[in-house]
Amino acid sequence: MKDHMIRLVDEYIEVKDLNELLKSFIADKEKENGAWAKVTLCTHYMMGGNSPHIERYAALSELVNLILDIVDDLQDQDQDDKPWMKCSQAEALNAVLALLMGFIGELGHLQVKPEWLVEVTKIIARSINGQHKDVVNAAISVDDYLVMTQEKSGSLFRLACFMGYVTAESSRETIEQLHELADCIGLIHQIQNDMRDIVRYDVKNDLYGKKRTLPILYLLSVEDEAFASLKAYYEGEITSDVLLHDKEGFLQTINDSGCLEYGRVVQAVCIQKAEEIYENLQAVSPWKERFREVTYGSFVEEE
Repeated sequence: MKDHMIRLVDEYIEVKDLNELLKSFIADKEKENGAWAKVTLCTHYMMGGNSPHIERYAALSELVNLILDIVDDLQDQDQDDKPWMKCSQAEALNAVLALLMGFIGELGHLQVKPEWLVEVTKIIARSINGQHKDVVNAAISVDDYLVMTQEKSGSLFRLACFMGYVTAESSRETIEQLHELADCIGLIHQIQNDMRDIVRYDVKNDLYGKKRTLPILYLLSVEDEAFASLKAYYEGEITSDVLLHDKEGFLQTINDSGCLEYGRVVQAVCIQKAEEIYENLQAVSPWKERFREVTYGSFVEEE
């Protein structure tokens, strides 16, 4: 996968420093061990595909998710250890454009049908819609959060699946099942991230950014004096320094609040729904089982 991504950089980017910068981004992405590529490969083979170009499609899954990761980190201004956060923002934005052109150009080389090009742009646009809602903190209810997360995170799994089924003979019904399953998987992972981030001691804690994640929405709904300061912070009445003057005590209050248990309950419902869709999915073994393993299988084992 890395070789295909490097080839695209060399094909489209002649300026040496930008070329090297993009390759450093790809090298960092490689540390994830091809999570998105695995989803694409499993989808392709469990749908009965046998394309000689499937690794190029899998590389595109990694590439477009790298693009979206960079944009997400630039928006949130976190992940300081990432190479795209160590260069100037102007360079990082230029890198995003360069990678995007490589993504589009590779789809052209692969002679993707026009209707599939429309489909992939809709999936990416759906993720951008969800990302924008997240950036402006548009979610004010649990229902808002669930829709936003399916758009933002579920679409990333939809995209990885798309890259797998685009060259396989898949019925519209099966594709819809995959999309629905992808949304469940996106929710499962995002809820896990939200539960982890709310109890962090550093600035990555979602409270600092006044994000309304699932556990935070639970806290904001609790009628308890212990969380009066949290509500005041979200309403702009106090600063984060006031809110977290006793950080350890406050985080212990969060741990004891039931918000994490609430998150696990909602996550369990998503897992159950994913299992129901998975069981009805007509797909080839052992790739079907492998797909489950690489997407949400570890969460089932924890249950």
